[in-house]
Amino acid sequence: MGGGQLARMMAPAAVALGFHLHVLAEAPDVSAVDAVANAPVGDYRDLQTLREFARGVDVLTFDHEHVPGEHLQALIAEGVNVQPRPDALINAQDKLVMRAAIERLGLPNPAWAAVASVADITAFGDATGWPVVLKMPRGGYDGKGVAFLRNAGDAAEFAGSWFEAMTPLLVEEAVDFSRELSALVARTPSGAAKAWPVAESRQVAGVCDEVIAPAPGLPQEVEAAAEAAALKIAAELGVTGVMAAELFETPGRGPGYLINELAMRPHNTGHWTMDGAVTGQFEQHLRAVLDLPLGATGALGDVVVMKNFLGGANQDPFSAYQKALAAEPTVKVHSYGKSVRPGRKIGHVNVIGSRGDDVAAVRARAATVANIIRDGQ
Repeated sequence: MGGGQLARMMAPAAVALGFHLHVLAEAPDVSAVDAVANAPVGDYRDLQTLREFARGVDVLTFDHEHVPGEHLQALIAEGVNVQPRPDALINAQDKLVMRAAIERLGLPNPAWAAVASVADITAFGDATGWPVVLKMPRGGYDGKGVAFLRNAGDAAEFAGSWFEAMTPLLVEEAVDFSRELSALVARTPSGAAKAWPVAESRQVAGVCDEVIAPAPGLPQEVEAAAEAAALKIAAELGVTGVMAAELFETPGRGPGYLINELAMRPHNTGHWTMDGAVTGQFEQHLRAVLDLPLGATGALGDVVVMKNFLGGANQDPFSAYQKALAAEPTVKVHSYGKSVRPGRKIGHVNVIGSRGDDVAAVRARAATVANIIRDGQ
């Protein structure tokens, strides 16, 4: 369900395994339509549309988390195999539910609270310290639905309109962290699970810009604890398919990390696995939701870098391919088939470090190609 770039990138993995992938597309021009033979256009918020789309499929899974949970429960009651189940998916749909679940599992959360007024935000900030981070529990992505409040004045000026849109909201401490990490795992309905190496994620303006795997210099005990936490979340919440646990690295605090957010689907921070791991996240997701044996998850190089390219000056990314592909023949380019808009994610590149390469050299190779495609020069 959903026809974005994640569904588009699922298609080659499905073809390789001989599966027939069907996509319920939001519009005729979304990313996956050009890549999938069976891609009817329909409204994922309409239960009858979902019923018709689900007829005859072996498993129903997701490109995004926005399908109403009550519709999924209705499909399950009618015998449709939905993976992941809505009881797990809700933890990616609603950040308040997720925070409560992480607390219940005894895993490291930032300080947080559900708030229903500016006074609640002010009380939280006064108790935990300013600044604080205000989030819409539902619907936010890529930095949208997130606000950084420096003081009570910011809360009074900014938050009122948000409460009109949604109540309660989520407020969290502004975590002092050294970098962001991603712990990517996959789990089958039978309970088998595997984890990829923990990766470092770099954000620009709230959007994932670059991922480095394995995370350079990550202490072994932090990596082990983060991987164990992601596997525990997947098991205890009944997750199936791929799940990304986005983390803050917090040296000197707790086990060295705090949990930021969860995604119950393939994730931008896992795109490096498409070329840089024995089994990429899209193939693994298909294996997992179909309850097939999971593939090995080891990295294929000492360092793998994924670099997103966003819409920029170049309105025709393909016009830059001659120069981009010649510049770095080892770099793999993945285009999402999207129209170009400033700041919109329209593709990414992957590069596997050669023997003896340091992280900076591999990052530079990835950035060279991404920047040529973005700027056209």
